[in-house]
Amino acid sequence: MMPVRRSQNWLPDVFNDLFDNNWMVKSSATAPAINVIETESEYKVEVAAPGMTKEDFNIRIDEDNQLIVSMEKKQENKEENKESRYLRREFSYTKFQQTMYLPDNVVKDKIGAAMDNGVLTINIPKRTPEEEKKAQRVIEIK
Repeated sequence: MMPVRRSQNWLPDVFNDLFDNNWMVKSSATAPAINVIETESEYKVEVAAPGMTKEDFNIRIDEDNQLIVSMEKKQENKEENKESRYLRREFSYTKFQQTMYLPDNVVKDKIGAAMDNGVLTINIPKRTPEEEKKAQRVIEIK
């Protein structure tokens, strides 16, 4: 006779097998959705960030020609009451950073950003064909 293990621990395994596999794409709940749109004259990056303000974001270009979009928000709900103590105190901290390589045909000095209805939009203008020709430099061989 074979000993049988009687356990009710099968239920978590069912859920783990269902949701923890390669065919189901996992998404991060803390990373905002990002759209990148290309037109003839510009690239447009849209970052979905409901509840955030423009003060929560930092946008910069580093020395490796990368556009870095970072966001940090701290929120703390404080209720000061000297006659009682906290049984529950809520606070949250959100931090996000996304790095994107900029193509060679962008005008870095004219990059702009705006926040509207929880969407951060970064406009990255492209060089015109005339500006592209001026940007190319022929090196003379001596």
